[in-house]
Amino acid sequence: MTAQIIILHGPSSSGKSTTAKAVQNAIDAPFLHFSIDHLRDNGVLPSGRISRGDFLWSDMRSHFFDGFHASLAAYAAAGNNLILEHIFDTPEWVADLKRLFVPFDVFFVGLHCDVEELRRRELNRGNRVIGSAVQDHQSVHLGRIYDIEIDNQSSTTQNAQFILDGVRSGIRTSEFANLSKTGP
Repeated sequence: MTAQIIILHGPSSSGKSTTAKAVQNAIDAPFLHFSIDHLRDNGVLPSGRISRGDFLWSDMRSHFFDGFHASLAAYAAAGNNLILEHIFDTPEWVADLKRLFVPFDVFFVGLHCDVEELRRRELNRGNRVIGSAVQDHQSVHLGRIYDIEIDNQSSTTQNAQFILDGVRSGIRTSEFANLSKTGP
């Protein structure tokens, strides 16, 4: 059976992590949950040295994301279902993931959140660059074609159920649909 990949895409602080956990806890098969935050927060990145200026994130960023994306495809190729949180703020990433995810059943979810709520969440989190959520809000959804879009200010439980219903339906209409037939 082909691995399934659920991509949760939206601005910083839009609730991707909370939604991913709710979906993971409710779905009827095991799904691994991946995000850049997991890697950053668990010490994969030399964040302290980047902060001190020993290393430049700008020099590391493309290599890091190339490896991250390839690792996701490797996990799926090994038969693992995935829930991926991502912010497609670099145009090449979508093309790369479309190419890497050709063999898999991808369900692409757009998460939306009001600007004022994004600002509030960003301030409350305390670990985000202030203004990045609003900057993301203005650009990340442009040109994206989703299987479903949800308002992530609504009930997390209801949103998780909406995503699960969509995944189970087998209907795929996003830009990741039928990649093996149409190409990236």
